[in-house]
Amino acid sequence: MSHSNSVFSQLLKLISRHEFETLAKTHHKGRVLRTMSRWSQFVALSFAQLAGRCSLRDIVSNLDKQRRKSYHLGIAKVSRSSLARVNEQQPYQLYEGLFWKLLARCQSLAPRHGFHFKNKLYSLDASTIDLCLSLFPWAKFRKTKGAIKFTAVPQNS
Repeated sequence: MSHSNSVFSQLLKLISRHEFETLAKTHHKGRVLRTMSRWSQFVALSFAQLAGRCSLRDIVSNLDKQRRKSYHLGIAKVSRSSLARVNEQQPYQLYEGLFWKLLARCQSLAPRHGFHFKNKLYSLDASTIDLCLSLFPWAKFRKTKGAIKFTAVPQNS
C-alpha cells in the first residue's frame, strides 16, 4: 500500500521540528509535560485553524477520526483536557518566536525588490454576514441559513 503525504502534512514540513523543539524548551513553564507535547498542541491548533473548528471538543473529535494519519504528523492521541491544560498553562511566546523565525526565513527567500503599479491598487473585503432566515427570507444562503456578502472598498484619500 503506497503512502502519500496530505496537504496538511506538507504544510507542517515547512516548520523545522528541531527549531520548534528548541523554542518549546526555551519557552516552557512548569513541570515536564507527560501526556501531550507542544508539537501536538501546535498540530492540533493548526488543524483547527485550517479546518475551521470552533471548540476543543470539535478539534479533538476531528483529530480522533483522523488518528491513523496523526501518526505521520508526529502526534499521539490528543485529549480535550490535556489540550485545554496546555493551552491555559503554557506561554504563548513559543508561537511568537516561531512567527519571527518563519518571517526571517521567508524574507531571506523572497526577492528584495518591491512591486510598483501604474494605477491605484484597491483591496476588497468580501465578508459573509450571517442573518436569520425568519427575519430576512430574501437572504437565503443555505437551506436553513441566511447570509449576505459585505464588500467594502476603501475611499480615495
